[in-house]
Formats: sequence, C-alpha cells, structure tokens
Amino acid sequence: MFHHCVHFWLREDLSDADRRKFIDGVKAIGKSANVKSVRVGVPAGTPRPVVDNSYSVQLLVVFADKAAHDAYQSPDDPVHQKFIDTFKTFWTRVLIYDSLEA
Repeated sequence: MFHHCVHFWLREDLSDADRRKFIDGVKAIGKSANVKSVRVGVPAGTPRPVVDNSYSVQLLVVFADKAAHDAYQSPDDPVHQKFIDTFKTFWTRVLIYDSLEA
C-alpha cells in the first residue's frame, strides 16, 4: 500500500460555505480510478506539544501501490486534475507526507 497524506492550510477569508465545498471536493478524490480509499479530517485540537493543529483539512489517500499513486499524480487523472483546478486558490499552504506500508 502507498499512503498519501496531505495537509491543507486554507485561506482565512473563506466562508463556511466555501470550506464545506472544499471538504466535499477533497472527499470526491475518492472517485479517482487510481484511489483505493480516502479519509478526510480536520484538526482534533489535541493539546499536546508534539501535535500540529495548525492545518485546516487533512486528506489521507490510500493507493494499491506507487504506480497507482503516480497515475493519480499524472495529468491523465481527471478527478485529481479537476480538484486542483477547482480549489487551488482555496489554500495558502500544502504539506504532503508519502509513505509505503511497513
């Protein structure tokens, strides 16, 4: 399995409706033929020094393997490309952690 964990910092001036639209758009990434599963979350607010609660939305995408991830990242994946084109102005920062299942 290949895990793709994406943290988004959204613009502070987004309305609640725009934030909801963004979360719905993130969830729609699961419709990509390359994706095995998707989980979407927001910070839990865990008050511990080792926890970063500064992001707005977290996306965890699971792929069967690196090849599926690479296909998802290509311009040929219409679901991923539509998400980027639609929402790229919504965030101010993106941080990604990719990992292979141990």
